[in-house]
Amino acid sequence: MKLTTLCYIERDGCYLMMHRIKKEQDENAGKWIGIGGHLEAGETPEECIRREALEETGLRLTGLKLAGIITFILPKWGDELTFLYTAAAEGGLRPDCSEGVLEWVPKDKVMDLALWPGDRIFLPLLTSRKEVFSLKLTYNEKDELTGSHLEPTE
Repeated sequence: MKLTTLCYIERDGCYLMMHRIKKEQDENAGKWIGIGGHLEAGETPEECIRREALEETGLRLTGLKLAGIITFILPKWGDELTFLYTAAAEGGLRPDCSEGVLEWVPKDKVMDLALWPGDRIFLPLLTSRKEVFSLKLTYNEKDELTGSHLEPTE
Protein backbone atom coordinates (compact mmCIF):
# COMPACT_ATOMS: atom_id res chain seq x y z
CA MET A 1 0.00 0.00 0.00
CA LYS A 2 1.36 3.41 -0.99
CA LEU A 3 1.66 6.12 1.68
CA THR A 4 0.66 9.58 0.48
CA THR A 5 -0.29 13.03 1.72
CA LEU A 6 -2.91 15.49 0.53
CA CYS A 7 -3.44 19.06 1.70
CA TYR A 8 -6.08 21.68 1.07
CA ILE A 9 -4.34 25.02 1.51
CA GLU A 10 -6.71 27.80 2.54
CA ARG A 11 -6.43 31.52 1.79
CA ASP A 12 -9.10 34.23 1.60
CA GLY A 13 -12.02 31.79 1.50
CA CYS A 14 -10.40 29.67 -1.22
CA TYR A 15 -8.63 26.33 -1.51
CA LEU A 16 -5.54 26.01 -3.66
CA MET A 17 -6.50 23.40 -6.24
CA MET A 18 -4.37 21.70 -8.87
CA HIS A 19 -5.88 20.76 -12.22
CA ARG A 20 -3.92 17.63 -13.17
CA ILE A 21 -3.36 18.10 -16.90
CA LYS A 22 0.42 17.93 -17.36
CA LYS A 23 1.68 14.44 -16.43
CA GLU A 24 1.44 11.32 -18.58
CA GLN A 25 0.12 8.15 -16.91
CA ASP A 26 -1.47 10.21 -14.14
CA GLU A 27 -4.17 8.48 -12.09
CA ASN A 28 -5.54 11.98 -11.40
CA ALA A 29 -5.54 13.09 -15.06
CA GLY A 30 -8.16 15.75 -15.70
CA LYS A 31 -9.18 15.95 -12.03
CA TRP A 32 -8.84 18.86 -9.60
CA ILE A 33 -7.15 17.88 -6.34
CA GLY A 34 -5.27 19.40 -3.43
CA ILE A 35 -1.49 19.41 -3.08
CA GLY A 36 0.38 16.29 -2.05
CA GLY A 37 2.48 13.30 -2.92
CA HIS A 38 4.24 10.15 -1.83
CA LEU A 39 6.24 9.78 1.36
CA GLU A 40 9.95 9.26 0.85
CA ALA A 41 12.06 6.91 2.98
CA GLY A 42 12.47 8.18 6.54
CA GLU A 43 9.92 10.97 6.09
CA THR A 44 6.97 11.70 8.39
CA PRO A 45 3.65 12.63 6.75
CA GLU A 46 4.13 16.22 7.97
CA GLU A 47 7.61 16.43 6.47
CA CYS A 48 6.26 14.99 3.23
CA ILE A 49 3.39 17.47 2.84
CA ARG A 50 5.62 20.43 3.66
CA ARG A 51 8.17 19.26 1.05
CA GLU A 52 5.50 18.56 -1.56
CA ALA A 53 3.80 21.92 -1.02
CA LEU A 54 7.11 23.77 -1.39
CA GLU A 55 8.11 21.77 -4.50
CA GLU A 56 4.73 22.03 -6.24
CA THR A 57 3.65 25.53 -5.23
CA GLY A 58 6.56 27.46 -3.71
CA LEU A 59 4.43 28.01 -0.57
CA ARG A 60 5.52 27.32 3.01
CA LEU A 61 2.72 25.73 5.04
CA THR A 62 1.60 27.22 8.34
CA GLY A 63 -1.06 26.01 10.76
CA LEU A 64 -0.83 22.46 9.42
CA LYS A 65 -3.69 20.34 10.81
CA LEU A 66 -4.36 16.63 10.30
CA ALA A 67 -8.01 16.37 9.25
CA GLY A 68 -8.29 12.70 8.37
CA ILE A 69 -6.81 9.47 7.13
CA ILE A 70 -8.20 8.07 3.90
CA THR A 71 -7.82 4.49 2.73
CA PHE A 72 -8.23 4.40 -1.04
CA ILE A 73 -8.96 0.98 -2.54
CA LEU A 74 -7.96 1.45 -6.19
CA PRO A 75 -7.71 -1.81 -8.18
CA LYS A 76 -6.52 0.02 -11.30
CA TRP A 77 -3.80 2.12 -9.59
CA GLY A 78 -2.89 0.36 -6.32
CA ASP A 79 -4.21 1.02 -2.82
CA GLU A 80 -3.16 4.13 -0.90
CA LEU A 81 -3.21 5.30 2.69
CA THR A 82 -3.44 9.10 2.58
CA PHE A 83 -2.88 11.58 5.40
CA LEU A 84 -5.28 14.47 4.74
CA TYR A 85 -4.40 17.97 5.98
CA THR A 86 -5.57 21.56 5.91
CA ALA A 87 -3.17 24.47 6.23
CA ALA A 88 -2.55 28.11 5.54
CA ALA A 89 0.56 29.18 3.65
CA GLU A 90 3.10 31.94 3.33
CA GLY A 91 4.63 33.26 0.14
CA GLY A 92 3.62 33.53 -3.48
CA LEU A 93 2.77 30.78 -5.93
CA ARG A 94 5.41 29.36 -8.21
CA PRO A 95 4.75 30.54 -11.79
CA ASP A 96 4.68 26.98 -13.14
CA CYS A 97 3.99 23.55 -11.68
CA SER A 98 5.12 20.42 -13.54
CA GLU A 99 2.11 18.38 -12.40
CA GLY A 100 -0.77 20.70 -13.22
CA VAL A 101 -2.26 24.16 -13.18
CA LEU A 102 -2.65 25.80 -9.76
CA GLU A 103 -5.66 27.97 -9.01
CA TRP A 104 -7.22 29.53 -5.91
CA VAL A 105 -10.85 28.36 -6.05
CA PRO A 106 -13.56 29.75 -3.75
CA LYS A 107 -14.61 26.99 -1.34
CA ASP A 108 -18.23 27.25 -2.47
CA LYS A 109 -17.15 26.56 -6.10
CA VAL A 110 -14.89 23.55 -5.46
CA MET A 111 -17.74 21.02 -5.80
CA ASP A 112 -18.38 22.37 -9.33
CA LEU A 113 -14.96 21.11 -10.46
CA ALA A 114 -14.09 17.72 -11.98
CA LEU A 115 -13.34 15.81 -8.76
CA TRP A 116 -12.97 12.18 -7.82
CA PRO A 117 -16.35 10.96 -6.46
CA GLY A 118 -14.79 10.24 -3.05
CA ASP A 119 -13.48 13.80 -2.81
CA ARG A 120 -17.13 14.90 -2.76
CA ILE A 121 -17.46 12.90 0.47
CA PHE A 122 -14.36 14.11 2.34
CA LEU A 123 -14.15 17.75 1.24
CA PRO A 124 -17.25 18.79 3.26
CA LEU A 125 -15.75 16.98 6.27
CA LEU A 126 -12.82 19.43 6.28
CA THR A 127 -15.13 22.13 7.63
CA SER A 128 -17.81 20.09 9.40
CA ARG A 129 -15.58 17.83 11.53
CA LYS A 130 -13.54 18.98 14.50
CA GLU A 131 -12.01 15.54 15.14
CA VAL A 132 -9.73 13.52 12.88
CA PHE A 133 -11.72 11.05 10.79
CA SER A 134 -10.93 7.84 8.96
CA LEU A 135 -12.58 7.25 5.60
CA LYS A 136 -12.38 4.20 3.36
CA LEU A 137 -13.17 4.81 -0.31
CA THR A 138 -13.52 1.78 -2.57
CA TYR A 139 -13.34 2.13 -6.34
CA ASN A 140 -13.71 -0.46 -9.12
CA GLU A 141 -11.54 -1.02 -12.22
CA LYS A 142 -13.46 1.76 -14.03
CA ASP A 143 -12.55 4.28 -11.28
CA GLU A 144 -16.18 4.36 -10.13
CA LEU A 145 -16.82 4.76 -6.41
CA THR A 146 -18.48 1.57 -5.17
CA GLY A 147 -18.36 2.08 -1.40
CA SER A 148 -17.39 4.34 1.47
CA HIS A 149 -17.15 3.97 5.21
CA LEU A 150 -16.55 6.82 7.68
CA GLU A 151 -15.27 6.53 11.25
CA PRO A 152 -16.23 7.80 13.69
CA THR A 153 -19.78 7.82 12.43
CA GLU A 154 -21.99 10.73 13.37
